[in-house]
This record gives sequence, structure tokens and C-alpha cells, in this order.
Amino acid sequence: MTPIPRAALWLGLAGLLPFIWGVLTLYSPTLAEWTSATVGNRFRGPYVQVFYGAVILSFMSGVLWGFATRATGRTAATGYVLSVIPALWVFFTVGGGPGPASRSLILGFLGLLAIDWAFWRQGLAPEWWMRLRLLLTAIVVACLSVWLIR
Repeated sequence: MTPIPRAALWLGLAGLLPFIWGVLTLYSPTLAEWTSATVGNRFRGPYVQVFYGAVILSFMSGVLWGFATRATGRTAATGYVLSVIPALWVFFTVGGGPGPASRSLILGFLGLLAIDWAFWRQGLAPEWWMRLRLLLTAIVVACLSVWLIR
């Protein structure tokens, strides 16, 4: 079993910062006020999470497209179709305020995990891919869920 490359792990963890920041500003009025005054309201609470979550799901479509290029024939065609689903999901479902958008993103990230697994199972993603994706997805879903249960 190959370990997750350090660069991929650290960059993946760094990519969680906007989700974690959203949670911190949701529970800390002082941090929320500082964020609003310093960089603006869209960088606090669920707003930063929704905006960044939409960006990341779209980015992951590109990652999946890259995996699809490793296949041929029908497998490649299926891979290309699957790879555009996260970006289209964001485009058609994310909106309507923080609650509905957070729910759509949670479903999108869970759906992405299933697509990740399909690519990994076919040998198109690296061996360590699912360990990284499970870790990152669990944290993202937990951060997005905080807004819904508060």
C-alpha cells in the first residue's frame, strides 16, 4: 500500500482551510466581525464555505477529466461523462441561500466520493487516492453540516 504523497496530503489539508474558517467564524462573533471588517462578509460563516465548495467541486471535475484521459474506448467515454457531473451539479443546484446550498454541496461531495471510487476501482486514480479523498470528504461534509445543525 503506497502512502499518500506528502505534497498531495498537505495541499489537500490546506484546501480545507476555507471550510474550517467558515466554522470558526460561525462560532466566534469576534472572528466573524474581524473577517467582515478585514476582507468582507463573503469570507465568513457559510458564505465562504458555499463559495469555496462550489469552486472545489468544479475543480474536481477537472481532476476526474484527467483520470479519464488514462482510459480508452467506452471506459474513457464514461469517465468523461462522470467527470463533468460535479461541475454541472454545482451549476444547477447550489443556490437559494446558505442552507439549501450547503445541503447541495454535501450531496455533491458525497457523489464526488462515489465517482472517485469508480475511477479508483478502474485503476485510473492512484492507489492512495481513496484514503486521501475519504479524509478530505469527511472533513468537508462535517464543516458544511455545522451550518445545518446550528
